[in-house]
Formats: sequence, C-alpha cells, structure tokens
Amino acid sequence: MIRFVEDANERRKISREILEALPEWFEVEESREQYIRESAEQPFWVSVGGDKNEGFLCLKETGKETMELAVMGVRKECHRKGVGRKLFAAAKDYAVRKGYEFIQVKTVRSGVYADYDITNAFYQSLGFKELEVFSEYWDEANPCQIYVMSLKNAINTISTRHSYRGEFLQESVPEEDLLTIAKAGIDAPSGCNKQTTDLIIVNDPDVLNKIKAQIVPPVAQTAPAMIVVLTRRINAYRDKCFSVQDYSAAIENMLLAIVELGYQSCWYEGHITDDDRICDKIAAVLNVPEEYDVVCILPVGKAKDDFHAPGKKPLSERVRFNRWTRVEECSGSKI
Repeated sequence: MIRFVEDANERRKISREILEALPEWFEVEESREQYIRESAEQPFWVSVGGDKNEGFLCLKETGKETMELAVMGVRKECHRKGVGRKLFAAAKDYAVRKGYEFIQVKTVRSGVYADYDITNAFYQSLGFKELEVFSEYWDEANPCQIYVMSLKNAINTISTRHSYRGEFLQESVPEEDLLTIAKAGIDAPSGCNKQTTDLIIVNDPDVLNKIKAQIVPPVAQTAPAMIVVLTRRINAYRDKCFSVQDYSAAIENMLLAIVELGYQSCWYEGHITDDDRICDKIAAVLNVPEEYDVVCILPVGKAKDDFHAPGKKPLSERVRFNRWTRVEECSGSKI
C-alpha cells in the first residue's frame, strides 16, 4: 500500500529506518542525515507491506516548473517487486496534479559503482532521459548524472490520468482552458466523419448550481466548471451508427487534456443515464433539442484532495504477442 505521509516526525522516522538499512547507497553519514532532515519537510510517500515499511520517496521543488525526486529508498529484499515503481507513480501523479512540467533526479553516473548501475537502469526504465553529467557536483569520484522526464506528453498524461471523485478547489477555470479541452474532444475521430458529438461548456455559477441540483445522489458538487456531452443518432451507412464510439473518443481526449492542463475530472455517464434519467433533467436545464441526448458530464477543476493511482493488473496479464496465451505461459515475455 502506498500512503502519503503528513506528519514531519513520521517522515523523519521512516526515512531514517530505510536509509540506515541501505549502506551501499547511503553510507556517508553527513549526506544521509541531510536527506533525513530535509525529507521531514517534503512531499513524502511510504510503501507499507504487512507491518513493515518497504520504502519511501520524497520530492522537492527545484524551480517553478520542476520537481526533483529528492531521495528514494527501498529495502533490498523488496527490490524488483514493484515497490519503487508504485512510489514513483504516486509521486508523478502528485507533480502532474500540481501543474509541474518536469521531474528530475540526480544519481551517480553509470559505470562507477555496480549498485548505482542498478539505480541508473531503474530510472531509465521509468522513462527518465539523460540530461547531463557534472563531474564535480559532488566530487570527482562520484560524477553526478542528471536525468529528466517531461510530465507534459501524451504517454505520461495517459499513464497519470485517473478518475477523480474528490472535492475541487474554488478556483475558476479560464475560458481559454475550457475551450482547449473542448477542442480536444471535437478533434477526436468520428465514424465516417458524421460528427455526432456536441458539447456544452458550463461555467456560469447559476447554471452549474441548477445542474448540480438535479444530480441525486450528488457528485461533482464543488466543480467550478463542467462539460456536458451530447450525442445524436446519425447513421454512417445503412443502419450503422457510431455515436457511442464518437462520444467515447471525445470524452477520453478531453480527460487527457484536462489532466495535461493541471485539472482533474471523472467520466460520469452511468450515474446520469440510469433509470432515473438525470440526463433528461440536465437537458431541460440547458434547453437541449429533442434530437440530442445528454450522455455524460465532465466536472473540471483543480483537485483539493490527494489521491493515488488505483491498482492495475500487470501488463503481462492483459497483453499478448501474436496469439492468446495463459498468464503462466507469459512468464518469459518482455512484457
């Protein structure tokens, strides 16, 4: 389990416990104590397995647009068990939600120490790219390799997008950002280019409140803006209509754009299209013509609450090459 740690004393205790168990990487007492002191004041995550702390990670801001992976430690017996990846996924989610564009990390250059070669390989496997080596940043015996990762690209945005159902900060969303999000939806592919999806951006507080009043049980009640997704049935050929595929592609594009711009959202479809037909009540508020159906609402705003990535099955359990295979048959795969 990955947990965000709030208490400074607990952060200090965990970092000492883990770093002192890793002398191969943190044998210099002065540096180790500095990491421990600084970690108490930094965003901090711990991985807990049973009754044992398996590892931790903390971040620090190094520039207006950049976070640094300040220190991470994972017990040796927990290496190659996904602990470090889960810690980093939580930290990267945090950096994306806070609107940072880059994350960097410093380590000893490959080819100097075998243990740090493992560390370098781990960072590269996460997607970090070599930026520069500073031979005398620490000292000549420990050349500093700086790795960097962009947080604003399609692959990273896909991997860090998760449904957000918490409260939103009461900060308005600029119309420019809302239009950027809507354009991402309109730019989605459409079956036979029939363009069956339309959108209504709602940022007027009075209209928002009228929509929220229709949603029972309540969701997205603190969202400062909302995008309402409409669809209409237009056959592509014969009796074939791809409106569901059209609006699904548009929604996914908008969810990615929302995260890319530093906001959060959730795909609310079933909640409003169930037997109580909340969607029809929303359509009435917005004067939607009869030939359109309201199929989804996307709240848009900055997250107030912390949240972490849900557990996902390993890629090897869901992806195969060339033919269907049982999970146990994939054990030697590169996936």
